Amino acid sequence: MKKTYKIDVDCANCANKMEDAARKTPGVKDATVNFMTLKMAVEFDEGQDPKAVMAEVLKNCKKVESDCEIFL
Repeated sequence: MKKTYKIDVDCANCANKMEDAARKTPGVKDATVNFMTLKMAVEFDEGQDPKAVMAEVLKNCKKVESDCEIFL
């Protein structure tokens, strides 16, 4: 399953950090962040609950970029 989320991030470098953090989150098969459109596309592993996984993605993103937001 793939879903797209609106994000709030200040710079392209921060967006890259968020993308890396999302990709390393258990339950995420792949993630891409588009700084220009302020969107994050996340593909989830089979059988994962997107809400639960995205809560972890947000925590991991906040570790690398404390002022980022993902609108779930």
